[in-house]
Amino acid sequence: MNTETFEAIRFTADVVVTSTDGCVLLIERGWDPHAGQWALPGGHVDPGETSRAAAARELVEEAGVYATPEELVQVGTWDAPGRDPRGRYVTVAYQLAVISGTPVQAGDDAVNVRWWPLADLPPLAFDHADIIAAATSATT
Repeated sequence: MNTETFEAIRFTADVVVTSTDGCVLLIERGWDPHAGQWALPGGHVDPGETSRAAAARELVEEAGVYATPEELVQVGTWDAPGRDPRGRYVTVAYQLAVISGTPVQAGDDAVNVRWWPLADLPPLAFDHADIIAAATSATT
């Protein structure tokens, strides 16, 4: 008898965008989970899309920052059960460094977007504080 069970897993990509003056780009989420909280730009990987391409797409859709997929450096994968209240989500995180003053504009499901000093971050949605810590420690 086969007793295997399978869990539905959703695949996402997130981007840690840091500026040369020590800030990180965050979006204010427009809907649940975590509506009104700050988070990294990111979202679902579409069918037929790589996580790197999804990260570049989500970055422009949510924050108005254009980058080619090749400019994004993979930081790691986050897959802990319970990291998202909607179910099992696995994300691949990428990092992009830009010059300070890079213009941003909220779009898609982001109601606001802004640069935050890495030394003074607001409370973050999901496990995004851990992702930022990993991305910034890898670049220092």
